[in-house]
Amino acid sequence: MNNYGWMQIIFFFVVLLAAVNPFGSYLARVFRGERTFLSPLLVPCENLLYRVCGVDRNEEMPWRRYALSLVLFNLAGGVALLAILLLQGVLPFNPQKLTSFPWHLALNTAVSFMTNTNWQAYSGETSASYFTQMFGFTVHNFLSAATGIAVAIATIRGFVRHRSDLIGNFHVDLTRSILYVLLPVSLLVAPLLVSQGVIQNLSPYKKVPLVQPLTYEKAKLDGGGNAVRDARGNAVTERITVREVTVPMGPVASQEAIKELGTNGGGFFNANSAHPYENPTPLTNLIEAFLILLIGASLTYTFGEMTGNTRQGWAILAVMLALLVLAVGINYGAESAGNPLVAKLGVHQVNLEGKETRFGMAGSALFTSATTGTSCGAVNAMHDSMTPLGGMVPLSLILLSEVVVGGVGTGLYTMIAFVVIAVFVAGLMIGRTPEFLGKKIEVREMWMSIVTVMTSGVLVLFFTTLALWTPQAIASMANPGAHGLSEILYAFASMSNNNGSAFAGLSANTLFYNLTGSLAMFVGRFAPIVASLAMAGSLAGKKYVPPSLGTLPTDKVPFALWLSLVILVVGALTFFPALSLGPIVEHVTMLGGK
Repeated sequence: MNNYGWMQIIFFFVVLLAAVNPFGSYLARVFRGERTFLSPLLVPCENLLYRVCGVDRNEEMPWRRYALSLVLFNLAGGVALLAILLLQGVLPFNPQKLTSFPWHLALNTAVSFMTNTNWQAYSGETSASYFTQMFGFTVHNFLSAATGIAVAIATIRGFVRHRSDLIGNFHVDLTRSILYVLLPVSLLVAPLLVSQGVIQNLSPYKKVPLVQPLTYEKAKLDGGGNAVRDARGNAVTERITVREVTVPMGPVASQEAIKELGTNGGGFFNANSAHPYENPTPLTNLIEAFLILLIGASLTYTFGEMTGNTRQGWAILAVMLALLVLAVGINYGAESAGNPLVAKLGVHQVNLEGKETRFGMAGSALFTSATTGTSCGAVNAMHDSMTPLGGMVPLSLILLSEVVVGGVGTGLYTMIAFVVIAVFVAGLMIGRTPEFLGKKIEVREMWMSIVTVMTSGVLVLFFTTLALWTPQAIASMANPGAHGLSEILYAFASMSNNNGSAFAGLSANTLFYNLTGSLAMFVGRFAPIVASLAMAGSLAGKKYVPPSLGTLPTDKVPFALWLSLVILVVGALTFFPALSLGPIVEHVTMLGGK
């Protein structure tokens, strides 16, 4: 840890906070249907889309119809992506002649991008054609991100509307999310990334000669792929000389911008944002981390402005950022301390294993916390190579249902569910019917909040237990013991919470993980969405209750501290036993010299 690293982190959060007010206010104007500086250009495009699709922009929906439209739209998109993956070998823009995906991998990948998870059990540069990347993955990066924003806006309307069963029009909210938010920012950021070295082309992969030939020993294999052994049973090797390497090309910048902005995270390359063609400089590292947090943080101000209480929005954001800064600090400190076993040898060295030196320790800690505190699976360092406590930070952030600051839309509506739980419990403690922003919180809202918050936790624990009972799942573990448990726990936490990052060390492209992962991603995405919309519909039908002397102030510091405590307690009660058997045991073992 050094002063330069802390200055970089402080500067980053200052810039992020400066952007929250103007961008959040812009989002509020967009979804209230007010005029913005982009209206002269985009209103004709918006109206044309509505006419072509047969959408009445003035017709609003009850929550059930809103939810049904959302689920059916996403299912249709998922089926389209599945078809692209299964037919990839005969589709255009495939200069490397890549074959189609196996059916179970195609299913897992289609569900992954449909649910904003972007979990990748494949290597992008060796598996996905340019057509798949552009018309499959990039399109879904827009659609899944816009879906999350639409749900957040519909949830906000639940507090704004009184005695109404209408929460908006899904198709209108989706269209405005893309036209006014995601597309303009992506168009601005993509050229900026290109200027820094992110590639954007449709060229075939390049064969590049090495400056010096590379010679190494490789195990000799027979026709069945098994190692050849001599009479004594020793493996036979052969000398290989490499004189050139293949350098992947492709339309990377256009996907990179929306991948980060929409908290999607699916990497064009297997190394994701650690690859120099995706994230080449310290500047792009900060830009991409900023994009990951921008919409999720700004939606808190949108919430405050649309409900007429901006202090409430700032209070929610303060809780989010306090937990995020704490996570950055713990990860930065743990990785800077390094391995104590190395220190015992008289050599103090920070843990740079699995990190890119061009980003440094601070840039890696910041990006790691940003991408796992949101539903973004982009990584610029290998979480598997972190110290046990350092690796527990991204795992814990995902397990907290990604509310720090959460994915685009998903972070806000999940945090609102936590707020409802905190208000309800506080109301029980003081013997008063709980209220939040003028709406009474009753049993229905409480149940919907529990479903929103606890769905992912149930899925994580169930599928992790199932994996530990399944020989094929255990065989995919590259490491035994506590670290192997962390790999499986992280995988299902990532899929169930629609994050998409991987702890590495787990061979996930198997029938077991592809099928169980598909189910975890689908339920983990749409169960909380439907629950949040149901809560919005219930709240919209209630009358407004003016605040009184007994009303709990939810926009002040004591409630913010209470909300933080509720989030941490729920996370600890759900996952502390699993964490104790994984990274905590591994840390204690490391301190014991083993």
